Amino acid sequence: MSVGQTLRSGGRALGLELSSHQYALLDRYVGLVVAWRRRLNLTGAATPEEVAGVLVLDALACVAYLPRRGAIIDLGSGAGTPGVPIAVACPEARVVFLEASRKKAGFLEVVLRELGLANADILQMRAEALGHEAAHRERHDVATARALAPLPVLVELALPLLRIGGVAVFTKGADAEVEVESASDALRILGGAAEVRASPRPPGSRLVIVRKVAPTPPGYPRRPGVPARRPLGQGSGCD
Repeated sequence: MSVGQTLRSGGRALGLELSSHQYALLDRYVGLVVAWRRRLNLTGAATPEEVAGVLVLDALACVAYLPRRGAIIDLGSGAGTPGVPIAVACPEARVVFLEASRKKAGFLEVVLRELGLANADILQMRAEALGHEAAHRERHDVATARALAPLPVLVELALPLLRIGGVAVFTKGADAEVEVESASDALRILGGAAEVRASPRPPGSRLVIVRKVAPTPPGYPRRPGVPARRPLGQGSGCD
């Protein structure tokens, strides 16, 4: 089965109605990741089929929980997932790729140029800094991330960027409920409420849906590096 066939059959299994053009863009994205992966250590997925599954189809599994329009921010975009598949699948949305690494941000620039994604932008900076910028604080409808950090850290990075009523969608493993429990203090402090949903991909995974229900206090997120070193709920406060 070719990569294009893998993408189409996987998309149909997820209930997505994508055009031939959209599948062609996703196929091209897979090719770019494969070409650049070793140079930039983009992903452990090695073959085109693995990249199609791990970086594209696993990302598309969360599309059902996203609005097809509005402002979406993808935290720690890295190789471009789930942000690139979302930008392709939701052309009426505006997607911001947030990536601290200069080299990986450069790769994302190549992807946007090669795919002609006019509905996407790249910011090379840390989420802790972006969360205090007026142009982005509590301005986004959706936040996403893949394999970026434990949930208490993710909610500190994401919730300051979401408007009230916005939603963050994170793919987690079978222990997602345990992660939600560990993030209970962070959610309470930062204005979020979480629930766990089954995910069709990857096998055994869960989607953690975090809704922004109250304003985030102005001291959050804390300084760069602090959320990861001292997650909220582990004896930490505003720093």
